[in-house]
Order: sequence, then C-alpha cells, then structure tokens
Amino acid sequence: MKYQHLIAGAAAAGALALILTGCVPNNQNASSGASATTVNVAASDNACDLSATTAPSGAITFTISNSGSDVSEFEIVAEDKLRIIGEKENVGPGTTPKYVAQLEPGTYYTSCKPGMVGAGVGETKFTVTDSGAKIVPASDKKAIAGAVAQYVSYAKDQVGELVTDTQTFVAAFESGDVATAKKLYPAARAHYERIEPLAEKFPDLDTDLDIREADLDAGATWTGWHRMEKDLWAPAGYTPLTADERKTLGDKLNSDTKKLYELFYDTSFSVTLGDVSNGAIALMDEVATGKITGEEETFSHTDLWDFQANIEGAKVSFENVRDIAEGKGAAGKKLVSQIDADFATLSTTLGQYGSLDSGYALYNDLSTDQIKQLSDQVNALAEPLSKLTAVVLK
Repeated sequence: MKYQHLIAGAAAAGALALILTGCVPNNQNASSGASATTVNVAASDNACDLSATTAPSGAITFTISNSGSDVSEFEIVAEDKLRIIGEKENVGPGTTPKYVAQLEPGTYYTSCKPGMVGAGVGETKFTVTDSGAKIVPASDKKAIAGAVAQYVSYAKDQVGELVTDTQTFVAAFESGDVATAKKLYPAARAHYERIEPLAEKFPDLDTDLDIREADLDAGATWTGWHRMEKDLWAPAGYTPLTADERKTLGDKLNSDTKKLYELFYDTSFSVTLGDVSNGAIALMDEVATGKITGEEETFSHTDLWDFQANIEGAKVSFENVRDIAEGKGAAGKKLVSQIDADFATLSTTLGQYGSLDSGYALYNDLSTDQIKQLSDQVNALAEPLSKLTAVVLK
C-alpha cells in the first residue's frame, strides 16, 4: 500500500534538509563560484542508477530522471545509513528535476523510493573526496533550520518504513505463520523505537500502538504490538487468539500505523531544535528506565533489538545538532567529544550480542554482570546527553 505525502511544503522541507553547517548557495562551488559537479540519476520502479559514484566535495547537482510508473524520492544518507543528509521528494514519472547537495568529504549512500514510502531501491555507495574547497559556515539560523529539517526527514523516512514493515508483519500474524511473525516483530518495531519521542506527541495513538500489559488501565482494551507479542510468545496457561481476533488486532495495528504516518506528514506537524536534542535524551532515558530492566518485551525478550534502535535514534538526533553544539565554544566541543566516546563504547558492547540484521541474544539469556555492564554504559552516556539541549539552545 502506498500513501502520498500530505505535507504541502515537502519541496521546501527537502531544500532545508540540505542546509548543513557548511552551506553555500546551491548552484555554486564554495570557493570559486564554479558550477556544481553533476551526477545523473536514472530512477525507475526498481532501480536508482548513478552516472558516477564519486565526486569532489562542494556543491553536487543530482539530475534525477524518473522513468518509473510512480512518483519517487531521491535520498542521500550518511555512512550510518540512518541520518538523512538530503532528499528530493515528489519526482513524478517522466520528470527530470535537479537537486543540489552541498556535501563534505566522506561516505554516503543514495537510493530512490518509488511511492515515497518504505525501503528504497538501488542503494549505492557514494564517495565524496576532498576537493580542498573552503566551505563557508552557515549562519546560526540556517544551521538550526538544517538540523531540524534533516531530523524531520529522518523521522518521516522511519515512519514510512514502519508502515510497510508493519504490513508484512501483520500479514504473517493474521495468517497464523508464527515463525515468520516472530522474526519480523523486532525488526519492524525498530522503526518505531527510533522515533518514539515524536510518536509520543500523539499519546492516545502511542498507547494504542505500544502499551504494555502492565501499564493498562483497569477495563481498558489492549491493542498494539505487545498484545500481539503475547500471542506469539504465549506464556503458560494463555488461551491463543482466534483467527478473527488476530485479524482484528492486525488490522488495527495497520490502521493506527497509517494514522501515525499521516500525522507526521500533516502540515501542522512541527519539530523544534529542542525536540531534536531532547529526542536523544529521551531515547536514552527510555533505555535506562525500561529496556535495561527487561520490562519492554516481557514475552519475547527481544529487548536488545529495541535497545539498539533507541541508541540509533538517539545518535541521529545528536548528529543533527552536533555542529551547533561544537559551535558553542570549548564547553560545547568537550561535550560533543564525551558523547562521541560514550556512544562508541556502548555500541561496541552491544555489538557483542548481535545486530539488527543478524539478530540479538535474548535478554533473559544475558547474565547479571552483562546487564550491569550495559546499564553502567547507558548511564554514562545519558549523563553528558542530559546537558546537550542546554548547550545547543544557549
């Protein structure tokens, strides 16, 4: 199922998403005023081919030709494949728009997204070499706009993938394919866990989607992911759902996820710079107070999948404001350095237990010492992160 973007200002948001800390006018090289390097993008329903996979740093023009049957989106992400550096939305069939990105040296990935929802196609590694061109620092106003726009783009990308991955999970759940549904459950939920602070802006919907049994009010109807989790990983004495009950639950999960998607794309949806930096703090607090105790995934014990997704979401939030924080003087630089180090330490430790792609150890298989080590490192990261918003908004 494909949902068209509802936001009227999509083109404007896409342009803002390319406002980096080193931003210059999009049609010029920062140092010489020369025309931007041009890379042709051949987009279709199942491909996203680039005419070149390397380019010098500075302004790069991507000329996107869509030969597919559906409106598409061209996307550039950072090396972590999560943080969106820039995107060109609403590339209609038969059109050839141009999109200019000001890219610093580094590794990026490009892809196209037919229908502008779900996973992209034609992912390609794109290397930007150091041209030696001086990149002009953006004004605070532009840096803030860029940080916010990049984070909004990331959040919308995640909720789009949540829609499609949830549909796949629900199809398995409703059909009674327990083994497949169990495999899909934690992977689909990762998209939600990465953007949970924004989803919580809609508390009623967040409750319907993600409430745990222990948090239910007396007499309340239990729906959402964790209701389905209990049916898949049935405890002793549990009465399994009927086929009709599974369908009712699955259909509601799909419907509620679509509502969340539509709310993220509504023109009234807004995010502030404080929301971005506070998102990192909130996600690590989520780990510290819920995931680390094993309370989140009571029946499946897939807490480490959620743990990793929360960390990834927190790191994306942080990366989007790091340049602003570093620009606040010695204290900002010191804080950023500490956060970088603590993220690296925690990621290394968590990596000992698996990955989102290959799967993780079940949480109840970890020893007390292993859980304590993770808890200590979560708390170590949460401490400097708690100072981030105050520095960014200074």
